[in-house]
Formats: sequence, structure tokens, C-alpha cells
Amino acid sequence: QVHLVESGGGLVQAGGSLRLSCAAFGRAFSRLHMGWFRQAPGKEREFVAVISWRSSGSTYYADSVKGRFTISRDNAKNTVYLQMNSLKSEDTAVYYCAADSGVVAATPPSRYEYWGQGTQVTVSS
Repeated sequence: QVHLVESGGGLVQAGGSLRLSCAAFGRAFSRLHMGWFRQAPGKEREFVAVISWRSSGSTYYADSVKGRFTISRDNAKNTVYLQMNSLKSEDTAVYYCAADSGVVAATPPSRYEYWGQGTQVTVSS
């Protein structure tokens, strides 16, 4: 089992930055692919970014955040981060951290076994 706890959400003006953190407790963090997802009101949960535990931590981003968001991990602290820059109003959502023990890092939410409780990010225009 893995318990995930997100933090770092809040209210920010458009063009600003936030850094989300997700601390993992339980199963070996270094062997988990870690993803960030988000869900806006009335919309489905969507993929934001993933970092693999393989291949020196390879990363993959949704087109909507590429070049603005950066995912990283610190295995010594069992923590994954999402640095969000140049925020837009359309980035407003609840952001979730998720963990996957599969062979290959994936983007569909259904692939992820463990989820955090979410943290609200609100970008004012």
C-alpha cells in the first residue's frame, strides 16, 4: 500500500508560479512511476505529467502544460514535485498525485493504483 499526501496548492494570479509536493508513505517510492493529474469542475480527470522510476527518471507532459510545468522526484525524501510556471486561468483545478507500480509509465488515470486526496489550485485572471 502507498499513502500519498499533496501540498502546495493555493490561489495565484495568472502568470505566477506554484510548486506542488506529494509525499509518499509505504511501498518503495523509488520503484513507483509518479504522476500528476488534475480535475476541473464539470470535467474529467486529466493527465498532467509523469516521471518514471526507470530510465533516470524520464518525464512526459500533456501538451497543455509542456514548457510551463516541470515534474521531478527526490527518492531520498519519497517526494514528487510539480513546478508550475506561467500559470493560466485554465490551469485552475484540483491537482492529484498518483502512483503506479507497472512496468512502463503511463498517462491514463485508470493505470494508477494509488491516489492522494488532491490540492486545489486556483489561478485568477
